Amino acid sequence: MPTTSTPTHCPYCALQCGMALSPLPTGGVEVVERPDFPVNRGALCGKGRTAPAVLSSRVRLTSPLVRSGDSLVPATWEEALDRIAGELGRVRSEHGADALGVFGGGGLTNEKAYTLGKFARVVLGTSQIDYNGRFCMSSAAAAGIKAFGLDRGLPFPLEDIPRTGCVILVGSNLAETMPPALRFFNELRENGGTLIVIDPRRTKTAEQADLHLAPRPGTDLALALGLLHLIVAEGRVDEEYVRERTTGWEDARAAAMAHWPEYVERITGVSVPQLRETVRLFCEPEAAMVLTARGPEQQSKGTDTVGAWINLCLATGRAGQPLSGYGCLTGQGNGQGGREHGQKADQLPGYRKLDDPAARRHVAEVWGVDPDSLPGPGRSAYELLDALGSDVRSLLLMGSNPVVSAPHAAHIEERIKSLEFLAVCDVVLSETAALADVVLPVTQWAEETGTTTSLEGRVLLRRQAITAPEGVRSDLEVLHELAARLGVEKGFPTDPEEVFEELRRASAGGVADYSGITYARLMEESGAGVFWPCPAEPEGEARAGGSAGAGGDAVTDGGDAPTVGGEEGSEGAEGGRLGHRPAAGTPRLFLDRFATEDGRARFVPVSHRPNAEEPDDDYPVLLTTGRVVSQYQSGAQTRRVDELNAAAPGPFVELHPRLAARLGASEGDPLAVVSRRGRAVAPARITTGIRPDTVFMPFHWPGEGRANTLTNPALDPTSRMPEFKVCAVRVEIAE
Repeated sequence: MPTTSTPTHCPYCALQCGMALSPLPTGGVEVVERPDFPVNRGALCGKGRTAPAVLSSRVRLTSPLVRSGDSLVPATWEEALDRIAGELGRVRSEHGADALGVFGGGGLTNEKAYTLGKFARVVLGTSQIDYNGRFCMSSAAAAGIKAFGLDRGLPFPLEDIPRTGCVILVGSNLAETMPPALRFFNELRENGGTLIVIDPRRTKTAEQADLHLAPRPGTDLALALGLLHLIVAEGRVDEEYVRERTTGWEDARAAAMAHWPEYVERITGVSVPQLRETVRLFCEPEAAMVLTARGPEQQSKGTDTVGAWINLCLATGRAGQPLSGYGCLTGQGNGQGGREHGQKADQLPGYRKLDDPAARRHVAEVWGVDPDSLPGPGRSAYELLDALGSDVRSLLLMGSNPVVSAPHAAHIEERIKSLEFLAVCDVVLSETAALADVVLPVTQWAEETGTTTSLEGRVLLRRQAITAPEGVRSDLEVLHELAARLGVEKGFPTDPEEVFEELRRASAGGVADYSGITYARLMEESGAGVFWPCPAEPEGEARAGGSAGAGGDAVTDGGDAPTVGGEEGSEGAEGGRLGHRPAAGTPRLFLDRFATEDGRARFVPVSHRPNAEEPDDDYPVLLTTGRVVSQYQSGAQTRRVDELNAAAPGPFVELHPRLAARLGASEGDPLAVVSRRGRAVAPARITTGIRPDTVFMPFHWPGEGRANTLTNPALDPTSRMPEFKVCAVRVEIAE
């Protein structure tokens, strides 16, 4: 690695792969590998390798834009900021504080997410703030809190995966969504472990599995219950663990026993022999894991579905045990940290609840305001977007593109157009930014310093490597300037380290306690990060994490993690052991107790129920959606990279040959997919790797191929997660 390179992290998914940026003689930077970072060990996917392309002034915004008639025209920063502040003040004066909406993103750094939440509540006084991470893993978060008292995507490092005996991977195509992580699963199999993949499609990830189950979309809950039924029937319950470390087993057991194998086979399409083989492979090893992703979560019963998989881990004595447990593969780059520090509708920094009086007092003291001045919980993401133009008259949006990414997207696009005022801060002119009254060009990953929190709960420091183009400012500067214009002169610093110092104080004592983490410490840890919870406590003093007890690991000021399953660092990574120094903070949760008042995990009884929308004569096929390897989320940035567009130039409709034959469709024919909400058109891609009753569309593109025109906004009653992953459609040859 050249000595002039700057260590940092990829701007895309929640792996937050380590990379370095090295200056080019011709200007700009190139990506250099960082083999020392334990998550990717130098490997990068195409998105990471080409990330500097979006830094180019050819593709990114470099001047504020304001609306003049039907056009956006360049303006000075003073003009743009004055217009935003003036409109926010006018709407608040005419309609009240809750007529102001704020919508954030899971790609914002911790410092930005924290400041955005503070700005909404202290400066604007509005309760109407949420973020696109609600669309990512909110169902898993809700289920984890119910069962464990705490939500952290993975309660163990990825490096534990090769050392377990079996992994059930539910609804994740990580070979395309986070390719560098696939090596951990390959190493698992090389070490004699087993990989079971559950997905309606035979994805690139499923092709690597020892066993692939292809359930009907939206039936993951019934599948998990059927497996638990068999575990009980075959005498595989860890009775001692259930007795000593859990509560609620009898009710959960009774619910599972109503889902006998033949009944589950009829619901899911997964055969009884496959169910029995899954139970055998999962229960026979000493250690095993269940990992979920968007497949089971993006459903109107996503919280219950994840809860059923957690019940499976609890009944077999897996959770809170070495090399075992339940975990969620977070999607967005800072999806974990983004919801921990205040841009979510119901939360304050440190993962504190907004309706908890003690939490309000603590954060209000840090902010220097009266606790009674803080608004209560607001609308969830889709509900907030649905209220635009009516209850919510003005919107400040940072780092999100709901015109492409929201369910029932044509409806949301119309709601956005109906606003009295829209201001967008972004790197590029996204489809949503193109509708704005003011667009502010802001710095991106390589042009700023800040922290993110990976899917492991690993807090990382991204470092500024280059200077932003003239005319570009940081989101922190934007919020500072707007706060001043709206009458709050102090409390909104522009220096990210100063913001992080305040975030540490605000999170102290909370579930997501960052108070023992500093920029200096993040640099001292060789760039490997620090796992939360990491309280600022005297060396050697144990910490269970949060007021209810979050962990089981001793957390010391020195940060060394306890040994799990052998002495760490004693062998190379090729052998499945850790080849890096012990991680700081709390890499493994729950080994001694769970984060509940009594330290026990909670079984939650759940039962299968149908999808919010089932096929009928008019809409006889199920649609599911997802990603492809060369594009990311709404594609606002990756669609501006030539290499990625060459690999994935546009949307498609994946369907089984039997369905194609019924339609009379051939490869590449334009197909219209129609739901109760709209119509999308894209070329046919025919494959035996999908169920005959299901079609798949990637969701990265706008226009007539926009998959989210079709998707159902039916919400999970607990997490408020929309049902992206399943809706009823009909498919026909496009005219």
